[in-house]
Formats: sequence, structure tokens, C-alpha cells
Amino acid sequence: MNIEFKRLTEISKHEIINLMNNPLVRRQMPLLFFEFDESICDQFIEAKEKLWDEYGYGPWAFMVKSQFAGWGGLQPENGDVDLAIVLHPDYWGLGKSIYAQIIGKAFNEMNLSSITVLFPPSRTRIKGLLKLGFKREAEVMIGKQQFIRYRIDNPLTKKLNNE
Repeated sequence: MNIEFKRLTEISKHEIINLMNNPLVRRQMPLLFFEFDESICDQFIEAKEKLWDEYGYGPWAFMVKSQFAGWGGLQPENGDVDLAIVLHPDYWGLGKSIYAQIIGKAFNEMNLSSITVLFPPSRTRIKGLLKLGFKREAEVMIGKQQFIRYRIDNPLTKKLNNE
């Protein structure tokens, strides 16, 4: 499946708003406890674009056959680089392919030593995450919500350090 990465500014706000207000998506996002309206969407896009300006990386919009499937990518998070993937339920099966592309950029192009993923404790289906090599690291609080941080080390960095 061909998945195209675009900037969020290239996507209709209406599509982003629909995704972020989808009840199945919201169930996975405890920090999204308010209605995601046009004003919030503008702030969201502005904040994500600011990451690109400040750090040289940030989230993308994912396009499948010219359709907006979701957003995600790499974001700074308290000194770490955190990976997030938010997909419309119609595209939930594509997470692994999108992950592979993002991890390739993170480890091969950006030479990051590790990346993290933050899951709320309600996300109990984590076998796939652990199979990818992520290890549970710590419980953290973000916006008065508890999350579990998982980390995966760059296998290339590990290999170089062991030589």
C-alpha cells in the first residue's frame, strides 16, 4: 500500500476535525477530552508546524490513495523523541506500515538513539508494540493523565556502541 506523507497544512481542516472527533479515535486519546473544533484545529496545526520550524521534524498527515488516513510522526517530548500515530478506524490496519516508514526515518536518516511511545494504561493490547522491540520504561504524567512510556533503541547505535 502506497502511503504518502504530507504536512498537516496541506490537509482540509474539516478532515482533521472529523478524525479528532471520531469516538473510536477519542477513546484512545485521554488528553482529548474537549470538542475538537475549528479554533482548536487551527491551534493544533500551528503547534505542529512550530515543531517543524524549531526541531526540523514533527508530525505528518498520512494519505492513502489521496485520502486523509490520519496523522502522526515524531515529536519532542521532555527530552525524548516520541512517536505517535493517529489513524481513522478505516485505516487501523496500516499502522505497522506507517510505523516502519517513520522508524526508518528516525533511525536511518535522523540517527536518533531511541524513540518513545506513550500509551494510556487503558491501552492493554501491547503485544505488537513489545514484538517491535519496545520496552516498558516508566509511568509518567502528562496533562494530569497517566501514561506508560515505552522505548525502543536504535539497533544501529547499539551495534556501533558494542563494537
